[in-house]
Formats: sequence, structure tokens, C-alpha cells
Amino acid sequence: MTQSSHAFVILAAGKGSRMLSDRPKVLHQVGSLPLLGHALRSTAPLNPARLIVVAGHGAEAVEEATARLAPAARTVRQTEQLGTAHAVDQARPLLADFDGDVTVLYGDTPFIRTETLERMRAARQSGADVVILGFDTPDPGRYGRLITEGDRVRRIVEFKDASPEERAVTLCNSGVVMAPAALLFDLIAQVGNDNASGEYYLTDIVGLANDRGLTCRAVTCDPAETLGINTRAELAGAEAVFQAARRAEVMAAGATLTAPETVFLSADTEIGQDCVIEPHVVFGPGVTLASGVTIRAFSHLEGATVASGAVVGPYARLRPGAHLAEDARVGNFVEVKNAELARGVKVNHLSYIGDAEIGPASNIGAGTITCNYDGFLKHKTTIGSGAFIGSNTMLVAPVTIGDGANTGSGSVITRDVPEGALAIARARQDNKPGLATRLRDLLRQKKAALTAAKPE
Repeated sequence: MTQSSHAFVILAAGKGSRMLSDRPKVLHQVGSLPLLGHALRSTAPLNPARLIVVAGHGAEAVEEATARLAPAARTVRQTEQLGTAHAVDQARPLLADFDGDVTVLYGDTPFIRTETLERMRAARQSGADVVILGFDTPDPGRYGRLITEGDRVRRIVEFKDASPEERAVTLCNSGVVMAPAALLFDLIAQVGNDNASGEYYLTDIVGLANDRGLTCRAVTCDPAETLGINTRAELAGAEAVFQAARRAEVMAAGATLTAPETVFLSADTEIGQDCVIEPHVVFGPGVTLASGVTIRAFSHLEGATVASGAVVGPYARLRPGAHLAEDARVGNFVEVKNAELARGVKVNHLSYIGDAEIGPASNIGAGTITCNYDGFLKHKTTIGSGAFIGSNTMLVAPVTIGDGANTGSGSVITRDVPEGALAIARARQDNKPGLATRLRDLLRQKKAALTAAKPE
């Protein structure tokens, strides 16, 4: 994809005091992705020439997150929060030589769709000097109002500055604006702060543009796209909106969710056609399921890939680095971490497989544990193809089990097991006739003596 002549400025400087959090508001998550990440993702299909994030409260954390989420993005700081126009103006030095269009987005508004941004760009290309994203709602609340005349936006009025007649308008301002870079910063330079909040409003550029005889037009979108997040309740509401949309996408792409409302997905979850997801499954970030995978109820997956025909759960946990090949089986109360399970591997019950590589068609018995951590370092367990690990085997890594080898149930394996060998590492059983009866009688007598000795 060729780079466009378009830049984005994402405002992420606010504290979000109503969140009652030490974490910057834009770093709270929806779908396991920070709100800021959603805004950044919406711009990616447009391949922006420049991407700028304006940080303020918790700037270091926002800058670190930006570098992780969008390495090509640059950050600037708004050291004083003096309004949205002032925030955008912090990006002026990074766009001084830029002659394309600039779109201003908000880091706490995660649902703006790429298609909406493309419609704004089409409006610019059709002759509008400034394009405003608006939405029509019967309950406009405290949103700023778009005051229009024909197909032109004449001005934007903030709620606290609006007259009763203006508050009756239902066409609202999302805050998203697009304009040529030079014009945008020229207009911002003229914005004043003579208003109820004493702030420099980005919305004032519309009136200033109209005073010059320029054309300002609105593009409208579904109100859900403009959902801003200011409280924990709104964050929960946004999560619900996100999950409903993602579940619908997954089912539309050919997967079965038997109880959709109980399945939780991440922004980057990939689920192939003909997968079956049973109730109460949680997908953390970084999960990819190929076609025909079954995830049984009450399983949790994160940072894992699962190949076609594999079955996971119920009550299974796949942690980061878990990779299951075709037709692998991971059953109830099994945890897999940083491990490769080859085709047809079965780990069906009550086992922990960490830092391991298991060859094709091997069977891991119930209660098996790869003892991968010595208190300081992690160590690897390697199991060859067609191996049979007996129930309740402790594999003390680093250790290798050869192709076709077996371990006896209850063994503690501390040395490599050659190909085709049977390893048994447990004490020999010794039966003592009658000893259990004598021990019970002795203990019963001791208990009776202690009871008799207690004071009344």
C-alpha cells in the first residue's frame, strides 16, 4: 500500500478524573486493547503519512504505549491542558512541512470506523475546506451542537455556551475534524478562549472558516461510533458494545458461538470458519484459531495458536506461547504455556505443560507436570513422537524423552529417557500385613487418652 498524503493527530492528554484512576484514561482497555490502540487501529488501513499522539497526563506511560502499539507514530506533550485547539497546536512543529490533510481524533473514542474516515476524506476531495464528523441523536445531552444552513456547517456551539434554541438541535459534534494542515493551524492560531471554560476550543475553527468564506460540511455517522469514555460505567458500556460487535463479526465469518453473550473476545482475536466456541470462553490478546477448532466451555486462551481439528477444554488454559498443531487435544484442567504440541498430541487431564516440545501422537497422562522452573531459570522438556507419559509423572527439566519411550505412572524423571525405553523412577512398593489395622488401633487409643485427660 502506498503512503497517503494524510496525517492524524490523536488527542490523548486528558487525565480522565472521573475514572478515579492513576492510569491515563486512554490506557484503560476495551477488548484487551487500550482505548488509544483502537484509535490508532482505525487509521492503519488509510496508511497515514504521519501519525501523532498528543500526550499529557501520564505522558510517559502514553508514550510507551504508543511506541508499542504503533511504532511509526510520534508523540508530543501538552504540558498544560488548555483545551482541544491548544492540544492540536502541540503537533504544529511535526507538521510544519506537511501539505496534506490532517484529521483530529480522540484517544478516548475507540469506535470511529475506518469507513467513516474515508467518507470524511471523500467530502474533502469534493470541495469542503473543513469537514466535521457529526451524529444525530434524539437525546443529545451535553454534546456540542452543529448549527447548519443548508449543507454547510456555520458554527459549533458547546453545550455550556448554547442558548435554549441551540440546545434543541439534535445534530451533535463528535469532535473529529479534517482540514488541510496549513489551514488547520492557521485557524487554530486565531482561536481565543473567551468562553465559559476559558479554554481554546477546536470547534471554534468552523466559525472562523466561515468568516473567511470557506466551506465547512458535516459527515454523519452512527452515534455508537462517537461513544466517548469518561467513567468506569461508560467503560463497561463500551466493552459491551465492542463484544456484541465482535461476536457478530465472528459468527458472520462462519464460526459457531453456542452462547454468544458468554464469550469474550479481544480486538485481535482471529477465529476461523467452522470453529465451535462453547459457553464461557475468554480470549485474551494474541489468539488465532484455524478452521474447525473446538473450544469447550470455561476455557481461557491468551497468546496462543490452535491449528485445524484441535480441541481445547473444557476448563483449559492456554497461556502465551502455546501452539497446538492439527488434531491436538488439551482437556479439562490442563494448562499449556510456551509449548509446542505437534499433530495428534493428547493432554487430556489435570496436567501442566510449560516450556516444552511434544512430538506427534504422544500421549500425556493425567497429572503430568513439566517441572520447568528451578526458582531462577526456566528449562525445557522435549518429548519425542509416539511417547507415552504415565499418569502423575514429574518431568524435571531439562530432560528429553525419546521417540516411542514410556514413563511409569508416578515417576519423577530427572534423566533423559532413550528412544523406545521404559523409565520407572519410584520406590518399590512394600506391603506390611496387618500394619494398617495396628496403626489405627494405636491412634484410636491415643485419641481416647487425650479426650479423657481434658478437664471438664
